[in-house]
Amino acid sequence: MKKITIIGAGSVGSTIAYTLALQGQASEILMIDINNAKAEGEAMDIGQGSPYFAPLKIAAGDYPDAVDSNVVIITSGIPRKAGQSRLELAQTNVNVMKDIASKITKYAPNAIYIIVSNPVDVMTYAFHKFSGIPENRIIGSGTTLDTARLRARLAEIYEVAQKNVHAYVFGEHGDSSFVTWSLANISQIPIDEYRDSVINYNHDCPVLDKADVEDFMRKSGGRVIERKGATFYAVSVSVCEIVKALDKSIDSNLCVSTMMHGEYGIDDVCLSTLVSVGREGITGQILVPLSAEEKELLKKSADSLKAVISSISLD
Repeated sequence: MKKITIIGAGSVGSTIAYTLALQGQASEILMIDINNAKAEGEAMDIGQGSPYFAPLKIAAGDYPDAVDSNVVIITSGIPRKAGQSRLELAQTNVNVMKDIASKITKYAPNAIYIIVSNPVDVMTYAFHKFSGIPENRIIGSGTTLDTARLRARLAEIYEVAQKNVHAYVFGEHGDSSFVTWSLANISQIPIDEYRDSVINYNHDCPVLDKADVEDFMRKSGGRVIERKGATFYAVSVSVCEIVKALDKSIDSNLCVSTMMHGEYGIDDVCLSTLVSVGREGITGQILVPLSAEEKELLKKSADSLKAVISSISLD
């Protein structure tokens, strides 16, 4: 069991804390927020339900209380508004990240860091530059959420269990993300062959509109924000899936944002590809056989992020 510090007690941070508690993934959770009263209230609310889940110590505190944290999850930042792109948040939230990095790494130098704040790829890159933490212990939540949204949509279209769907979203967690259709399958049947493989006695198997699915995947976060003001349930479950991988004796393959060092010809930017995640954090890159078109889409996504990074100050 782990001590997990969550920086940011807003909707995302508090829902992550609640989900971690329900799943029994931590023995201790520390919540830090500039609004300490909010962090205290969230910790109290979750803690008062603790008789009905695994034993847990949860409290609000400050950075010195993060000593001996195994995992630090950073969610702080100005939230995205309806109609606003993640990248428009960049400079403001990078400044917030710089301040957080200088404070938290002093007390939790050996923790694995999960960056959730948006725009997450830029924020993950900034944390690399500010923190001095080894690269294998810095993980951006990246397209873990986009991948979940994609799989949920495909499962809905084909009316199959979500666990039967295997598909990934690569690139930026944002407008330049894309589905690696060449890898997508349902129960090991390539997605392009699935419809012809099904004999369904209840209804006809639908024709897949890939463009519509990708549009849904990219815009669903904005659509949720339009309707309820924020997204936090799906992202919280996605982050907890990363935390779960950090506690396993065997590695898990996840789409998370990491620093690139020439993989697919891409360097010096953080974006999501398939990587191995285990107890030490990032344990390896998986160079999947992308199509020529997918390699070009990944490069375009990297270039889009680099353009943003070049336009902000990391001093």
